[in-house]
Amino acid sequence: MTGFDTIVMVDWSASKAPSPKRPSADAIWMAVVKDGGAAICTYHRTRTDVMMHLETLLAAELAAGRRVLAGFDFPFGYPDGFAQTVTGRAGPLALWADFAQRVTDSDDNANNRWDVAKQLNRLFPGVGPFWGCPVGQDGPDLPAKGTLRHGHGMTERRAVEQQIKGAQPCWKLFTTGSVGSQAILGLARLQGLRDRFGAAVSVSPFQPATTPIVLAEIYPSMLGVDVAKLQGPDEIKDRAQVRVMAQAFAALDGTALETMLGEGHPLEGWILGLGFEDTLRKGLYTVPEPPKLTNDCFALPAGIQWTPVDDALALLETRLTPVTAVEDVVVTSAMGRVLAQDVAALRSNPPLPNTAVDGYGFAGGRGEGPHVMPLAEGRVAAGVRHMGAVPEGHAMRILTGAALPDGVDTVVLQEDVTVAAGQIAFNGPIKRGANTRKAGEDIEAAQVILSAGRHVTAADVALMAATGVDRVAVRQPLRVAVVSTGDELVEAGSTAQPGQIYDANRPMLLGLIAQMGHVPVDMGRVADNRDALAACLDRAAAQADVVLTSGGASAGDEDHVSALLTDAGAMQMWRIAIKPGRPLALGLWEGTPVFGLPGNPVAALVCALVFAGPAFGLLAGAGWRIPQGFEVPAAFSKSKKPGRREYLRARMVQGRVEIFKSEGSGRISGLSWAEGLVELPDGAATITPGDTVRYIPFSSFLS
Repeated sequence: MTGFDTIVMVDWSASKAPSPKRPSADAIWMAVVKDGGAAICTYHRTRTDVMMHLETLLAAELAAGRRVLAGFDFPFGYPDGFAQTVTGRAGPLALWADFAQRVTDSDDNANNRWDVAKQLNRLFPGVGPFWGCPVGQDGPDLPAKGTLRHGHGMTERRAVEQQIKGAQPCWKLFTTGSVGSQAILGLARLQGLRDRFGAAVSVSPFQPATTPIVLAEIYPSMLGVDVAKLQGPDEIKDRAQVRVMAQAFAALDGTALETMLGEGHPLEGWILGLGFEDTLRKGLYTVPEPPKLTNDCFALPAGIQWTPVDDALALLETRLTPVTAVEDVVVTSAMGRVLAQDVAALRSNPPLPNTAVDGYGFAGGRGEGPHVMPLAEGRVAAGVRHMGAVPEGHAMRILTGAALPDGVDTVVLQEDVTVAAGQIAFNGPIKRGANTRKAGEDIEAAQVILSAGRHVTAADVALMAATGVDRVAVRQPLRVAVVSTGDELVEAGSTAQPGQIYDANRPMLLGLIAQMGHVPVDMGRVADNRDALAACLDRAAAQADVVLTSGGASAGDEDHVSALLTDAGAMQMWRIAIKPGRPLALGLWEGTPVFGLPGNPVAALVCALVFAGPAFGLLAGAGWRIPQGFEVPAAFSKSKKPGRREYLRARMVQGRVEIFKSEGSGRISGLSWAEGLVELPDGAATITPGDTVRYIPFSSFLS
C-alpha cells in the first residue's frame, strides 16, 4: 500500500497550562493537507483539544477509505537499552504502553511528568538519565542540571540525533528545547491513538507503514531555511513550520515517501525525511499549474451551422475546465473568493453541551407542581469548564453559553426561580434537556460545512471561524482582459471626428467583470491593424486567464479578431441562434481562451451575460451557474418568428414586466433603463398582456 490522501503535521507542546486564547508561539499547531491541496492550519490551546480534533479527523478519513500520515515533532524512542530497562522488553512500543499507564495529563494541560521522570530515573543506577525541572522538583531522583547526572548507563543521544547539529537530547525536560517532556506526554497520547484505532495504525520505523494510518516522528527545523523563506510576514514560526512540513511531504510521490518511511533505527526510532531534504524541498518551490485547455475545446460537432443557445451553453460547460491556481489564505482574507476544496469543521459547534439561558442547572426533568433543590457551591460561566460534578439532587448557578458540568442536563430560567437560604424553588413542569444545546447540534466535527466552488460570504467566514478553521484553499481570482477593436473608436473625453464613436463596450465590460467578482484587466483600444492586435493579444494572454474582445468577431475584411484566431489554428465561429447577437468567436491565443463578442453594445452585453458569465464562473473554479429566472405576467405585446431565442431589455413595474420601447441594438439607453432581460423561446411566440414570460434580473447573471 503506497500513497497518502491526507498529511497531518503537529507541533507539540509540553506546557503545563492552556496556551493563550490568541494564537501564539510555543503552543500546539496542526497543519492538514488533503489531496495535495493547500495546508489548513489550526491552533490548539491544550493537548486534549488537538487530540480530539485529530481523532475526529482520523476516524472520518478511515471511514472514507483514505490514508493518513501523521507526523509529530518529538522523539518516538530512546537510546537503545532504555525500553529494556523500563519494560523488560527491547521493543519501543512497549514503552509507549508503559508511559500511557504512568502519565496523567488533564484537559487543562496539568500533568505529572516530573513524577514520571523520577519513577523512570529510579529504575537506573546512579543519577539520571532524565534531568531538568522547576525549583522544588529537583533532588536525587531528578537533577536540575545535566551535569549532576552520573552512572545511569544511557548514551546521551540516539543515532538519529547524532546526525543533526544542535538536536536536543531526549533526557532534557525543562527550559528551551525540552523535548524530553514533549516525548513523555506525547507518547502517552499517541498510545491512546493506537488503542482506539488498533490494527489500522502503524508506527514508523518500528512497524511496516502499510496501514491506513501511519504515525511518524518529524523535526521541523530540518527544513528551517525553507521555513524562513516561506514564512508569511505576520505568520507565527510554529505555524509556518508545520505548514511547510505538511506541504513538503504532500508533494512527494508514493514511492519516495515509502522509501523514507522504511529508513531508521528499529529500536530508537528515526526522523522522517532525514537525508532526503533536497527531495522534500522540490515540492515546496514547485507551483502546480492549472490544466490548460485543449486546442479543440471550442470545436463544434460536424455539420453544425446554427447553434441553439442551449446547445452552445452545453458545449461550453462540457469543454471548459478551471484555469485558476490554488492558494492558501487565512479565513478572514477568503471573503468573495472561490473555495478550491471542501471545508470540513475542525470542531463541533457547539463543542460541548451548554446552556442557552442564565439560570440553574440540574439533572433530569421535573413534573408538575413546586420543586425545591439545594444549591451546590460555585457557578459555571462561559469560557471556563467546571471540572467538578454537580451532586445528584442539587442545582448550580449557570450562565448563558457555559458548558454543562457533569451532573447537569437541564436548566431552569433564573426568572422562574426563587433563591433563598442556599436553595432554589420553582414550579414545574420542566422537560429534561430544557434550555440547553447539545454538542454538535449545529455542526459536528469533520462534517463538510462548505463545498468546493462556493464564493465565500461573510456568513461562511463566521461558520469557518466558529468551527476552528483558520485557513482555507481558495482559487486565485480569474483575471479577464478586455480589448476593444476598431478604427472608429475613441475614448470618452477626447474629440470624436466625423465617423468616430466613443468606446462604450470596454468600460461596460470592465464594470461587468468586476460585478461578476473577477479581476478586470484593461488592455485598451486597438485599431484595425493585425500586427497591433496580435501584440495586444500577446500582452493580454500574459496578464490574464481569459480574454474578452468586442468587435472584429465576424468574417468581414476588418474582422481581425476572427482572422488572427484562425491563423493561430484555434478559432471557431459559432453562429448562435440568438437575438441580439449571432456571431461568437471562440479560440485560444497562446493557450489562453478568447471570447470574441459582437461590437454592438446591446449584443455585446447580452452575449457576455448569457455565454461569457457562466463560462467565466467555470474557468474561475466556481462551477457552471445557470441564472435564476422568474415566471411573471407580461405588460407588453410581442409577435416573434421562430428560429432564434430573443432577449428583451426589461424591468418589473407593479408586479408585471415591461420591455424597452425599441429593440434596436444600438439603443444603449435601453441597457441603463432595464433591470433585467425577458427571455423568449426559440420557437414562434405571440405574447399578449397578462401572458406568463420568463424574466431574468441582471443580478441573477452576476451571482
